[in-house]
Amino acid sequence: MSETSPRRIVIGDVHGHYEGLMTLLEAIAPTSDDQIYFLGDLIDRGPHSSQVVNFVKRHNYSCLLGNHEQMLLNILTNERTSSPTMQAWLYSGGQATVASYHEASIPDDHLDWFKSLPTYLDLGDIWLTHAGVDPSKSVTEQTADQLCWIREEFHSIEKPYFPDKLIIIGHTITFTLPGVSPGKLAQGQGWLDIDTGAYHPKSGWLTGLDVTNQLVYQVNIFKDYLRTLPLEDVVIRVDPAKIKVDRRNKN
Repeated sequence: MSETSPRRIVIGDVHGHYEGLMTLLEAIAPTSDDQIYFLGDLIDRGPHSSQVVNFVKRHNYSCLLGNHEQMLLNILTNERTSSPTMQAWLYSGGQATVASYHEASIPDDHLDWFKSLPTYLDLGDIWLTHAGVDPSKSVTEQTADQLCWIREEFHSIEKPYFPDKLIIIGHTITFTLPGVSPGKLAQGQGWLDIDTGAYHPKSGWLTGLDVTNQLVYQVNIFKDYLRTLPLEDVVIRVDPAKIKVDRRNKN
């Protein structure tokens, strides 16, 4: 298979699965000319969040703010955090993150790095963000909460948000969208979701997308299985009319 280089590689939600990430990157074999982008949610749920953060930070890879990094920051940098809020984060995978750090202490340099993460990256023909955009608002009106948390209002759009850019997202596990099976990518109107649920027992797939060559690299966390496929063989188109939107609870 002939490939073009340098490449732009986008990696979905890792969720603390360091060994799976190492296997995935070994298969991708990035060179110094390639650009690597992480869509956020490096942490929580999996056993090695601190190692994942150390790796991405040390290599100076581009990374977006995910809702799990946002939850961590909201809790650890807010002196008024309530006990229920703390418990909700711990239940959502935060306990595994805390346990992955020496003496359960997240260092200041990691917290500062989380604070520095952008909520989106505009790469010209592709636009990266963790969850999506509020389709009723301009780019400048988007909030961090919307870019990190939004789901149905974005997935159900009937025409692309950008006329000339593909929005690549994570956040929502693809098999939770109508007609998409575990391990498949989901494509809607002007967007592509590559969060295939690395931590989820129904999936286990961690995905890296070579945008340049339209290739998908995937490792299964639970089965220690690796595959590389053309994007067209892995992507499923989602019918926006089949996505239910709860207007009372937008996110």
